[in-house]
Amino acid sequence: MQPVLKILIHMKRFLIFIVLPFFTFSIVRAQGGLVYETKTVKSDILKMERKYAIYLPPGYNESDQAYPVLYLLHGSGDDHTGWVQFGQVQHIADLTIAEGKCARMIIVMPDANTGRRGYFNDMRGDYKYEDFFFDELIPHIEKTYRVRSERRYRAISGLSMGGGGTIFYALHRPDLFAAAAPLSASTGNWDYEQFKSRQRNTPADVTEAQLEAYYKLQSINEIIKNATKEELDKIKQIRWYVSCGDDDFLYEGNSLMHIAFRKNEIPHEFRIKDGGHTWTYWRMELPLVLEFVSKSFTQF
Repeated sequence: MQPVLKILIHMKRFLIFIVLPFFTFSIVRAQGGLVYETKTVKSDILKMERKYAIYLPPGYNESDQAYPVLYLLHGSGDDHTGWVQFGQVQHIADLTIAEGKCARMIIVMPDANTGRRGYFNDMRGDYKYEDFFFDELIPHIEKTYRVRSERRYRAISGLSMGGGGTIFYALHRPDLFAAAAPLSASTGNWDYEQFKSRQRNTPADVTEAQLEAYYKLQSINEIIKNATKEELDKIKQIRWYVSCGDDDFLYEGNSLMHIAFRKNEIPHEFRIKDGGHTWTYWRMELPLVLEFVSKSFTQF
């Protein structure tokens, strides 16, 4: 073989060695999901524009496929960008999907910290965030994006205040969710007198009857106690994943929820792990949440 030919062959092999891994890496990167940090939806109920962030899975723009959806709620003090910036939702979802541990899904992260903070209707009914969530946000998402709208393809999760939103949205509307995964949740699980003592910002004109009615909507025990057999059966059909750190100040409430579920034979997974009320804990849990809810989206 001529020396020049040998050199050319070696150069070709060298180029393949260098270029091929780069090309493969580029393909992997191109297959990642997309995050839009701030989208808006007009709310007639709240009389304002509401923001949300959204994760679209790999391949969303290259197909006409419809996807299951996870509503992922932020905690107190954050907004719709919390899971994007601090929770690293894009990186974690991309990696968990690439590893084959979860289904490709759309993840919606609504803002519950504009004007007023929280996921629920207020006591007097002049600010109805929960109504907005069910009557405007979900329909907007299902109209705007390729979302599978059946109950079995819808899940909810969230941390701290968003964990509380997860619990009560699933308890209030068990017909809408296949899975619920509250993390370090603010459970609201106390008796009526304790509940009243915590309502520091209760308007002066709220009546005792309004306060008691509100308590019954925000108490796990009261919801279960007052549920019809049909409603309780639907609650039991939800796949529940409850997780809290052993150093978390909300540990007791999550433990009481576990006890209430056990007493009422509501199937659930209850996990107490090393950690506190921190993003380190919630980032650790997010891949497990994605894997858990995916089992509701797929058949075996």
